[in-house]
Amino acid sequence: MTVTISSDTLDFLLITAAASPDREVCGLLLGQGDRIDRLVPCTNVAAEPWHRFEIDPAALIAAHRAARGGGAAVIGHYHSHPTGLAEPSPRDAADAAPDGSIWLIAGGGRVTAWRAVAAGERHGRFDPLALACA
Repeated sequence: MTVTISSDTLDFLLITAAASPDREVCGLLLGQGDRIDRLVPCTNVAAEPWHRFEIDPAALIAAHRAARGGGAAVIGHYHSHPTGLAEPSPRDAADAAPDGSIWLIAGGGRVTAWRAVAAGERHGRFDPLALACA
């Protein structure tokens, strides 16, 4: 399975992640199906944002409300691993719902894509996705 994203959007994610070396950045993925049209940066409200992320609930509710009103659908989210790899951690797996959402993870100067599923091949929660620039 392949997820598409524009090169400008991917570059924005890499630049944003690199600019925050001591805190995980996070945000929402808006689009349709397996096409990411836009990133919405959100405040990381986690108690320990240097190694965990939690999207600001107000931003999440606003995005879902906008989607119900005809706006772009929330198809997943992104976050960074400032001192780690661009792959899901065991903590990510523990926090992820097996809802089929797309996760983009930035780390080490790269971005990878994952789908949160039950019994995934990574930590029992994630299946890898190919990421293609469109």
